[in-house]
Amino acid sequence: MKKILFYTTIFSLIFASACKNDSMKDSIAIAPVADKIPTELEMHGDIRIDNYFWMRLSDEQKNAKKKDDQTTKVLEYLNAENSYYEEVTAHTNDFQTTLFEEMKSRIKEDDESVPYKKNGYFYSTRYETGQQYPIYARKKGNLEAEEHIIFNVNDEAEGHDYFQLGGLNVSPNNKLVAFAVDTISRRQYVLQIKNLETGKIYDDVIANTTGGSVWANDNQTLFYTKKDPVTLRSTQIYKHVLGTDVADDVLVFHEKDETFGTSVSKTKSQKYIVIASYSTLSTEYQVLEADNPNGEFKVIQQRARDLEYSIAHYEDSFYILTNKDGAKNFKLMKTSIHKTSKENWVDVIAHREETLLEDVSIFKDYLVLEERTNGLTEIRIKGWDNTKDDYLPFDEETYTASVYANPDFDTDILRYSYNSMTTPSSVIDFNMKDKSKEIKKEQKVLGGKFDKNNYTSKRVWAKARDGKKVAISLVYRKDTELNEATPLLLYAYGSYGYTIPDGFSTTRLSLLDRGFVFALAHIRGSEYLGRQWYEDGKLLHKKNTFTDFVDCSIYLIKNKYTSAGHLYAMGGSAGGLLMGAIVNMNPELYNGVVAAVPFVDVVSTMLDESIPLTTGEFDEWGNPKNAKYYTYIKSYSPYDQVVAKAYPNMLVTTGLHDSQVQYWEPAKWVAKIRALKTDVNILLMHTNMEAGHGGASGRFNALKETARDYSFLLDLENKIK
Repeated sequence: MKKILFYTTIFSLIFASACKNDSMKDSIAIAPVADKIPTELEMHGDIRIDNYFWMRLSDEQKNAKKKDDQTTKVLEYLNAENSYYEEVTAHTNDFQTTLFEEMKSRIKEDDESVPYKKNGYFYSTRYETGQQYPIYARKKGNLEAEEHIIFNVNDEAEGHDYFQLGGLNVSPNNKLVAFAVDTISRRQYVLQIKNLETGKIYDDVIANTTGGSVWANDNQTLFYTKKDPVTLRSTQIYKHVLGTDVADDVLVFHEKDETFGTSVSKTKSQKYIVIASYSTLSTEYQVLEADNPNGEFKVIQQRARDLEYSIAHYEDSFYILTNKDGAKNFKLMKTSIHKTSKENWVDVIAHREETLLEDVSIFKDYLVLEERTNGLTEIRIKGWDNTKDDYLPFDEETYTASVYANPDFDTDILRYSYNSMTTPSSVIDFNMKDKSKEIKKEQKVLGGKFDKNNYTSKRVWAKARDGKKVAISLVYRKDTELNEATPLLLYAYGSYGYTIPDGFSTTRLSLLDRGFVFALAHIRGSEYLGRQWYEDGKLLHKKNTFTDFVDCSIYLIKNKYTSAGHLYAMGGSAGGLLMGAIVNMNPELYNGVVAAVPFVDVVSTMLDESIPLTTGEFDEWGNPKNAKYYTYIKSYSPYDQVVAKAYPNMLVTTGLHDSQVQYWEPAKWVAKIRALKTDVNILLMHTNMEAGHGGASGRFNALKETARDYSFLLDLENKIK
C-alpha cells in the first residue's frame, strides 16, 4: 500500500498560553485539514464521492502493536483534532476544573444502594470516598450480618485506562458468581467464574461474550451468549460446565437470521432458562427447565413478522406481553406451560388505545403493570384474587417512576423509584397489602446550595407542522427570566422507541444555576405518546423526528423562552444523528450544538453488514439495498447532506473503540463540514482514544466529559468565570 502522508497546518501555536484567549472565537489556532482522497461509492445507479473514506480502520489495525501507514495517518488526524480542541478551549481549562469539582461536590462519595434480598442474601453496591468504581457486597440472612465483598472494582480496574465489570450472576447455591470484564470499551466481555467461599477465580475464561450468563439449577452449568467477532451481533448461546475445557462448550442455539440477535436469561420464578431471539419487529422465545440443563429447549411461539412478545412465568402459566391481534400499545395474555403457541393465548389485560403497556412484574400474590398514558408513567397493582386494582399516586406535572429491583417473588413489598426534573431520586418500598410506604433512600445533593424549591418544571406542547402536538418538558430556576436573551439547551433522542425520562440530574444544576433553561423534546421516534408515536418516527417517516425537533425549537423561540442567538441543541448516538439532521435543515436556529457519538454516515453504515448492529437495524432505518430506502435515507443522512453554508458552533465527541457508532462517522463528518462551511463559527471534535460508545469509565471521569460539554455551551454564552 502506497504510503499517504498526513498534512496538517496545526503549526506549533501552543505559545497561546502566553496570549490567553477570552473566548473560543479569539483563538489563533489553525484547524487541522484532512486530506481529500476520493472514493467512489455506487448504489442503484447513484454515485457518491466520499473524500474521507480512508479514515476507516479495522479492529485489527487499531489493535496492532505495529501500526501500518493508514492507521498512522488516521491516528495522526484524530490526535490533531484533539490538539486543536485543547488549544481552542485552553482558556476554559480552569473553568472545566471548577465545573468538575462543583459537580463532584454534589455527589455523596461514600454512597450505598438500598440492599435487595435474593435467595437468602442481601446484596448492595457502594462507593467509597475518592474511589471511581463500585464495591459489590452481600450479607447473609439479615442486614446486621457480616459483610462479604464480592468485588472491589477499584482493585480490579487498577492499571487499566478503561474498565467495566458487569454480568454478575450468583449461582442458585450462592457459592459461585459469574462475572464479565471489558477493558477496551468495545462491549466484548470476557466471562469468568469466582468461588465466593474461597475467593478463587477459576481457569474457565470465555472470550467475546455479551457479558450475560445464566446458571442452571445444578450450580455447574452456565449458559452464555457469544458475539460474532466481526459484526459483534449476539449470535450464539453456549453451555459451559464448570471445570471443563471452554473449547468443549456445547452450542445450544445459533441465531442465523442476520436481522436478529439473541440472549439468555432466567425467569423470576427460577424455574426456566430462557433464550430470546429479537429484532425490531419480531421476537421468539425458547424455554428449558432449569433443573434439566441437558434437555431440549421448547419454542413458546415461532417468530412471525410484526409479532412481538415477551414472557414471564407464574405457577402453571406463561404471561405474555404482546402486540398480538393488532394490540399496537400491547396487552397482557397468558397460556398454559403445556400449550404455548399463540392460538392458546387468552387476554388478561386488554389492549387500550390511550395507554401503552410497557412492562409487567409478577409476584406471588400480585401483578404489577407499568403503563404510560399521555406521556406520563403509571404503576398499577392488581391482586391475583381480584381484590385489588390500584394506581400509585404521583402529583407532579411531569416525573418518572419505575419498578425497581424486585427479585424476591414471595413478598408484599414493591420497590420502585421516583424522581422528577426538580425532585431528586428516591427508592421507595410500597406495601401492596396495607398500602403503606417507606422511603428507603433519598438522593442526597451535597454542597449546601441545592434547594428544590428554587427550581420549577413544566410541560408545554408545541404544534408540529403536520398538526401533531409534541411535548416539551422544561426545568429552570425560578429566578431565571424567560425572554429572548435566556440561554436554553434543547435535548432529544427520538429513535428505537426509547423515551427519555423527565428525571433529575445533579450535573444539570451547573447549567440551571448559571441561568440556563433545560428542555427535553419528546419527539416522534420515542414511545412518549404510545407505540404509534414511535412508528411515526422510523423508516419512511424518520424525518418527523427531525422536523419535530425543529418545530419545538421554533415554538420556544416564538414564545420567547429564548432566541436563535441563545438556543442550543444536544443529542447523542441516534440523538447525534438528530443533531446532524437539524444543522443541515435549519442551522440558523441554533447558536451551538453538541453531538455526542453521532450516527451521521447513515447510508454507508446501513450498506455495510460487517459493521456491528447494521443488519439488526434494517427495520428501524430501512435497508438501503432497496432503492426506496436508499433514496429516503440519503435525503437526510447528515454526512451526505453537508453543503457549503453556515453552520452553528459545534462540539462533536466520539470514542476510538466505539462498537455502536464507529469513530470514523463523526471524524468524516467533521472533516467534511470543516472543508465546506462558510462561517467563522467554532467546529471542534474530541476523540476519547481509550473509550467507546459510553465514554470514560469511572464515575469521576464521566463528570469530566460532562464538564467539557457544559463549558463549551457556557463559553458561547460568555458565562465562563
